[in-house]
Amino acid sequence: MLQHPQIDPVALQLGPVSIHWYGLTYLAAFAFFMLLGRSRLRHHPYASKPEWSMRDVEDILFFGVVGVILGGRIGYCLFYKPAYYWVHPLEIFAVWQGGMSFHGGMLGVLGSLLWYSIARQKSFWEVADFVVPCVPAGLASGRIGNFINGELWGRVADPALPWAMVFRGAGDMPRHPSQIYQFLLEGLLLFGLLWWYARGTPQPPKRGQVAAAFLVGYGVMRFVAEFFREPDAHLGYLSLGMSMGQWLCVPMVVGGIGIWLWAQKNSTPKN
Repeated sequence: MLQHPQIDPVALQLGPVSIHWYGLTYLAAFAFFMLLGRSRLRHHPYASKPEWSMRDVEDILFFGVVGVILGGRIGYCLFYKPAYYWVHPLEIFAVWQGGMSFHGGMLGVLGSLLWYSIARQKSFWEVADFVVPCVPAGLASGRIGNFINGELWGRVADPALPWAMVFRGAGDMPRHPSQIYQFLLEGLLLFGLLWWYARGTPQPPKRGQVAAAFLVGYGVMRFVAEFFREPDAHLGYLSLGMSMGQWLCVPMVVGGIGIWLWAQKNSTPKN
């Protein structure tokens, strides 16, 4: 049975300014997107389209960050604590108190990509297919931040589990390090699969199918990881013994399958 290392969340103190590890993981996520976006520009079909350049990568990142912050915060308030924020609406803006939802952030990013595709007169699915293979690396970085902070810990585990871990603030029982599970599943594994699929092996996917594969892949992997993650204390387990995170993954998977089948029937290989 292991003890969480209880890493100081402040990575660097410069006078009154504190630089937190979690903030650094966000910066790492943005850097990964820039590097991977540059690589995506060399992939088919973007390499043959002069209208795609590093300016697109930079602009998509900017609007994506705005979408993540707005969507993530609003999604948390609506999905996880709607009654509380209905009574305390001004606290919606108190982002320093914590509370972000991946699923809300995803909706915010989708909105920003839709706006971007309309403003730049690009196909929405072409933009989405460009972006999603770059996303899991950022998700992996964020899960490392969760682990450093000792937050979003897992459910109680068998003490005989070699990597079971006691987290500060979670009692004395050993728990699954679910942040690491999510790092491996939603981060590394999903990144490898999407990057391979987007490259067109064994055959080029049709327009929209890479984005659909992300929805299905993330939805399935997050659903599995939720079996090891402690549900939110104020929500607990919902219908069918599933957590809120699992229920939010259901429409992702169903929607992703629907989009993939629609693209298979109505779209053409990316060109």
